[in-house]
Amino acid sequence: MRLRSLIAGIASRPRSWMRAVVRRDKVEAEMEAELAHHLENLTADLVRAGHSSQEAARRARIALGAATIHKEGMRASLGLRWWDEFWADLRYGFRILRKSPGFTAIAATSLALAIGANTTIFSLAKSLLYDRLSVPHAEQLRLLRWIGDQHNVVHDMWGDFDPAPGGGMLGAIYSYPVYQQLRAHNQVMQDLLAFNEDSMNATVHGNAQRAVVAMVSGNYFDVLGTRPQLGRNIQPSDDHVGSMNTVAVISDGLWERAFGRSPAALGQTINVNQSLFTIVGVAPRGFTGAKEVQSSPDVFVPLTMQPLIDPKGDKGGFIDDPDLWWVNVMGRIKSGVSDAQAQAALNVALAAAIRGTMTVKAGDSMPRLELDDGSRGLGFAGRMFKKPVYVLMSLTGFVLLLACANIANLLLARGAQRQREMSVRLALGAGRGRVLRQLLSESLLLAGIGGAGGLFLGYLGRNTIPKIMSNAWDQSQFNVPVDWGVFAFATAVTLLTGLIFGLAPAWLAARSEVSSSLKESAQTTTRRRKGLGGKAIVVFQIALSTLLVVGAGLFLRTLFALDSIDVGFRTAHLVLFEVAPPKQRYGPGKDVQLHQRLEQAFAALPGVEGTGPASTAYIADNMNNDDFIPEGEPDSGDHGGAEDVNVVGNTFFQTMGIPIIAGRSFGPQDTSTSQKVAIINQSLAKKRFPNMNALGKRFRADGPAEAWIQIVGICADTRYANLRDPAPPQFFMPYVQQKDVGGLTYAIRTQLDLSQLAPALRRVVQKADRDLPIIDIRTQREQIDSNMQLERMFAALTTGFGVLALALACVGIYGIMAYTVANRRNEIGIRLALGAQPGQVRGMILRESTWLALAGIVAGVGAALALARLVKSMLYGIQSYDPLTMACGVSILLAVALAASWIPARRAAGVQPMEALRHE
Repeated sequence: MRLRSLIAGIASRPRSWMRAVVRRDKVEAEMEAELAHHLENLTADLVRAGHSSQEAARRARIALGAATIHKEGMRASLGLRWWDEFWADLRYGFRILRKSPGFTAIAATSLALAIGANTTIFSLAKSLLYDRLSVPHAEQLRLLRWIGDQHNVVHDMWGDFDPAPGGGMLGAIYSYPVYQQLRAHNQVMQDLLAFNEDSMNATVHGNAQRAVVAMVSGNYFDVLGTRPQLGRNIQPSDDHVGSMNTVAVISDGLWERAFGRSPAALGQTINVNQSLFTIVGVAPRGFTGAKEVQSSPDVFVPLTMQPLIDPKGDKGGFIDDPDLWWVNVMGRIKSGVSDAQAQAALNVALAAAIRGTMTVKAGDSMPRLELDDGSRGLGFAGRMFKKPVYVLMSLTGFVLLLACANIANLLLARGAQRQREMSVRLALGAGRGRVLRQLLSESLLLAGIGGAGGLFLGYLGRNTIPKIMSNAWDQSQFNVPVDWGVFAFATAVTLLTGLIFGLAPAWLAARSEVSSSLKESAQTTTRRRKGLGGKAIVVFQIALSTLLVVGAGLFLRTLFALDSIDVGFRTAHLVLFEVAPPKQRYGPGKDVQLHQRLEQAFAALPGVEGTGPASTAYIADNMNNDDFIPEGEPDSGDHGGAEDVNVVGNTFFQTMGIPIIAGRSFGPQDTSTSQKVAIINQSLAKKRFPNMNALGKRFRADGPAEAWIQIVGICADTRYANLRDPAPPQFFMPYVQQKDVGGLTYAIRTQLDLSQLAPALRRVVQKADRDLPIIDIRTQREQIDSNMQLERMFAALTTGFGVLALALACVGIYGIMAYTVANRRNEIGIRLALGAQPGQVRGMILRESTWLALAGIVAGVGAALALARLVKSMLYGIQSYDPLTMACGVSILLAVALAASWIPARRAAGVQPMEALRHE
């Protein structure tokens, strides 16, 4: 009982304090009433004892004591005393800051920029790395991944898979029959869902567009625990082979864009790859599906609709195919089941499902299932951006430390000027803790001003990085939310920075010696000693500035190196876009005829100088390869001789400006009935036909059953998928000689602006098929720029951080040197009186600042070298110890140090000896 009473008493204290703070006027009135009641009762007792009313009142007041003391005691018992002192400290601190507007502006601005940068990067990191799917109890979701070695039984895949670190393959995709077996024999998960997302053509209200379509299992929404905001979800009855329920659930974004959030959207139809779907529901706002947190599919349809709307390859439908792995599988783990138990059970079930649905040959190995956290979907954003985001968070952390060091240095100088004030306070009876609290309150107030500005800047800049990272032609928007987590982070950073830059100056001020500080003559010695701390902080500032400036130089040099690469073709005046005819309407042969008609119509447009369709756009992070088996070489059958390939139009090389080194280009003589031909680049000629003439040689591309393809030309090398990788061996085939080509990317050479040409291009496609959209229309320059988004972002941000670091270092050096000159005024006067020349005094100050700069630069270069090794994989064309970058960084820091010291040095050289000695 005593323990319970003690706990209850402790728990009630915060509530009592909060009530006293919130209802302060009522508390004060109650105190007045209570004191008046005591005084009245005491007076009445004295009157009854025989005293007159006046005498009784006088004696009662004496006996009761001073009312102010009683009130202070009651306030202290309620915890209000320290609250009152804190507010008094804040009011006094506000007056002090208002008296020095220049100092306050510089300190608050530097803090706002540093905290704003940290808030912006944290909000981005939170969205990319830490936010979970917007579904109930997302922490229960688990993603089923598998890892297989080089002899893995899984050979055919479509979807999300990556090379495993130790060799082999890492994937999160399964065949539909395997998924069905896993779900049927599941004992450890509440249920398993399956899905696959792909980009498709969609026509809404007659407007053809590209849409992201999620093909989902019938239990998809039930497992995720998501209810529609309108209509109903896709149900298990909608998702079975042979079902005619072509129903769809649309996203909140599509509902707003296409239907204006009208309830009448229910029952309307949308055309998805030439198939009509009836809208039966609208997903809730903020729901992004199971794949990722950042963006949502536009349309959700039953998974068994895949053969109808998204057929691939020769088979078309994958629902009954046991060999092709393509669906992502997730589930909710049962309560009380550990991840290890679930993984072991599912691993056994996976092996049984593979043996029950696939033919396992001798030597084939089973993939090993691993259960991963599924609360963030497939985790693609985390895998792609984890290292860059952590590097940015480290750099912004350095900027924050630099700002703290700068303000701490300024506060040390102000503390020396306020030394007599602190000594007077101590002499009048103030405790050292009270002085320490007063100065910390001022620091926290300054940090609060900077933190408020930083939170505002963070809110304004939250979408800056997504905009830098987005494609110029991409209509989808990735918005970074600023929620309570970001607000809590900004608040914590604000309090932490206030303590970091305020603790040392406050501690030194609270340790002032009263007797020595009150003597005017003792100030010089004390300030000289404290100036050493300021110089140490300046060295630290310069070291951090060097680190940031050198880092900015490395990323800028990387960007310039990538931008100066010769890609092997003429990038100017090229317009790119895709046309992807659906396979349902344009089967084998029909798609080739459609592209021929489109190519001729595009070429006939005014202002078009050439057209060059291709299956793969250059510098677009896409690639395609195929077997390349020269005549006379055996076919191993394991795709070991595959090379990069591009299926192109007959005028592709002329349009792109790729030189033909030997032989000829494709021409009108190359038709669907003529001899199959190909062009190879120089790298492939050297690799597969060393020391011989490749012209006239033959090869096969699709196995021994296909016809021989004759090499008729050799072209110059070009970059293919990206800028970083060198030009790969590559061969080209005309699309008119292929059975089917699917979608092609058109390159249009023109002198017209994109805004002038785009409407005419759309009219050509709409005339051919009103349900065909033009996809991602952009220039080749924009395509190349999109390949450098990460490098461009790092160059822009680190340059901004470097400029801010230089500004803060300049302020720090100027402040400490100006403070040093002011404190050494009498010394400088004596030197000049004894015959020193003004130039010698100026040189003395400049040498001192130079030594400070050199000490910081040496430390900063060492830190920069260590950091550069960590980000070496993000650099291109330079070494992590790039001498030019290091030399430029050192030169800039030295120049800034000398420039910041020049005014204090000139001021020192201009000191009049008699005035300095008279002041002393």
